Amino acid sequence: MEKNLVIKKSLNGLSINMKELKNILNKSIQISQDVEISVQNILLLLIVLLLATVFLRLLRRLISRKLPQDDKLKFKGVFSYATWISYVIIVLVTLHAVGVNVTGIFAASAALLIGIGLALQTLFQDIISGIFILVDQSVHVGDIIEIDGKVGRVEEIKLRTTRAVTIENRVLVIPNHLYLTNSLYNWTQNGSTTRENVEVGVAYGSDVQLVKKLLLQAATSHDLVLKHPIPTVLFTNFGDSSLDFKLVFTLNDSFQAAIPKSDIRFEIDRLFRENNISVPFPQRDIHIIQK
Repeated sequence: MEKNLVIKKSLNGLSINMKELKNILNKSIQISQDVEISVQNILLLLIVLLLATVFLRLLRRLISRKLPQDDKLKFKGVFSYATWISYVIIVLVTLHAVGVNVTGIFAASAALLIGIGLALQTLFQDIISGIFILVDQSVHVGDIIEIDGKVGRVEEIKLRTTRAVTIENRVLVIPNHLYLTNSLYNWTQNGSTTRENVEVGVAYGSDVQLVKKLLLQAATSHDLVLKHPIPTVLFTNFGDSSLDFKLVFTLNDSFQAAIPKSDIRFEIDRLFRENNISVPFPQRDIHIIQK
């Protein structure tokens, strides 16, 4: 009998404690005139934020696991901004889901985000493009790229801009959003060697086999032209005033291609003069009709 009384008192005490706990959880906190939130909703919000933090960390590790260490640090900096924006959205959505009146906060946040978005539209495009570059590894430091008609060797990739140096040793600062709006040519993604060419036309009646021999001689005699793959000559067209040829060869440093191509043109001109091969100038026949 006494045991039953003890159990009954314990249950009554537990019931009272549960009621007190329930009262505490249902206790409301008045944040403003229109916004009121309970302790229970605050605890729920903290749990949701904890789960969101774990998810965002896993997502960051998943995206950045294959990135170089320097790129990981850059990506972590950008991801931190995205994390805070995500927290704001999660808080607003969670409060709205549990019945808290956040219409005013939503309206103010929407207006603020729209204003910031319009003011910083290009900046956001640059940052997003920078993230794409870091993730898909389309451009690396040391690559030679051509974009919007400009060629440079990549020296540094930042979240907003890419810094490259041109052959004239001028610094080229490229906003990253140009990668999304323009075609990007990566000269060295398939390796450091590139196929270059020099085009030349000779007069009709020239010995084309001799022309081919002299062009190959001009290419193979240059120290910077690789022996493999071997240079080749293409007979490209019967032009209006000339027989057109293209000398194709391989270089190990395409960034400096202008110098060996110039040397090869000098050598072609010398060999043509020694072998009486002439490079014609355009000719036009004029017919005068008298009435």
